[in-house]
Amino acid sequence: MNNDDLILRQQRLLAQSAQLRLALNEQTQALKKPLAWVDQVRSGMTWLSHNPQWPLGAVFVLVLLRPRRAIRWGGRLWWGWQTFRRVRTWVETKSLSL
Repeated sequence: MNNDDLILRQQRLLAQSAQLRLALNEQTQALKKPLAWVDQVRSGMTWLSHNPQWPLGAVFVLVLLRPRRAIRWGGRLWWGWQTFRRVRTWVETKSLSL
């Protein structure tokens, strides 16, 4: 290969690389909104972990103002948590047996 062939090959590769970057950019646009939503949820969870007094205060006010409703919702949340744990354990055992 002479120098001209190498320069031509380099130009073709650079053009192909530019086309691939544009195609990748177009394909990743579909993920932009879901990933933005995940970022918002993650930042909200980070805020909650740094400021636990606000949700605890809200629960405390709910217990004071509506104790029956709080007990009812507490039972539902406890049932949901236990169900989640059982399903997670079941899925883990099934995935390990595969």
